[in-house]
Amino acid sequence: MIRFDAVSKNYPNGTTAVDELSLELAEGGITVLVGPSGCGKTTTLRMINRMVEPTAGTVSLRGRDIREVHAPELRRGIGYVIQHAGLFPHRTILDNIATVPLLLGWSRKKARARAAELLELVGLPAEMAKRYPNQLSGGQQQRVGVARALGADPPVLLMDEPFSAVDPIVRAELQAEFIRLQKELHKTIVFVTHDIDEAIKLGDNIAVFRTGGKLAQFDTPERLLAHPADAFVAGFVGQDRGIRRLSFVKAAEVPLRHGPVLAATAPVAQARAAGEAWLLVVDDDRRPLGWAAAEKLPESGTLADAPLAPLGHTFSLADDSARAALDSALLSPARLAVGVDADGAVVGVADAHELSAVTAAEADEPAAVTTDSAKTDRAKADGAKADGAKADGDDR
Repeated sequence: MIRFDAVSKNYPNGTTAVDELSLELAEGGITVLVGPSGCGKTTTLRMINRMVEPTAGTVSLRGRDIREVHAPELRRGIGYVIQHAGLFPHRTILDNIATVPLLLGWSRKKARARAAELLELVGLPAEMAKRYPNQLSGGQQQRVGVARALGADPPVLLMDEPFSAVDPIVRAELQAEFIRLQKELHKTIVFVTHDIDEAIKLGDNIAVFRTGGKLAQFDTPERLLAHPADAFVAGFVGQDRGIRRLSFVKAAEVPLRHGPVLAATAPVAQARAAGEAWLLVVDDDRRPLGWAAAEKLPESGTLADAPLAPLGHTFSLADDSARAALDSALLSPARLAVGVDADGAVVGVADAHELSAVTAAEADEPAAVTTDSAKTDRAKADGAKADGAKADGDDR
């Protein structure tokens, strides 16, 4: 684990980057540091590998004060990923990834074999091994940066806004790949971002900093959204935090109803008798075909003869969240979300009102860390503790 005990970083010009930070980061989990520009999150990250030395307090790694470890030795045991990958332009991709193993004295053959494994692990084809960084896209370079950080299989990985320099589509792909990798590797990861959506998506725990390097709140994403510690945290998380909370509700928990769902072979008379403005038309296997508007039904025949409006999209009860279900409802011409099982068969439908009901229940416990001067310890869902921090002072 990584522990900060009353850590501060002050500069000669009077600037306080981090102010009396006390925080314990769970081993094997992802802790995201988030906050406005100049709040000290990157400084906090860099104090872990001694790229920045604290003015006061102690940073410890697995119970050992990091000042007891020679800085270069410490850094070789900690992976580090930065915003623009920071690859060596004169080295091939394979040799970029092999950098740390070579520094640790591995043979070139062993280091390159490890690099080849990591290239595959981050989802890049083997033929890219002989290319140079300027021959790769920004997203590919970031994947190489992650692979290089994993070169010697370090237990700790520091990531400083690693996905912020790529376009939104590539960023989403990298985030998904990152989640996949962590499920396999179980590293202790400290991740810096200014994007609260990214923090909520990736973090097991989130530390929100206010200006002046003060810790405003340390909590799980779910509880951060449900119980922001104060007006600052609520404002930073955003007014749509209720919708964000739906990301933590499994689609299987969404209340569904069976109607109005009819087979394409159903007579038009049966459809009219249903008394619904819209009818979801399904095939013999209950796979959705589209929406039929009651006002546009033919005089006779079956629903197969009716003009169908597109679904928008369905949501999966097996894999999706309630947020995906709400999106499905909002994009549907009928304003109804269509829930399907693993085989794509319709289970039921729900409207936005029914979906919003799943966020009505609030947790009873108070937030773990608030801006009060008193320190509060609470066991986290993943076993980490949150040592509170005082939250007064100005930002830099």
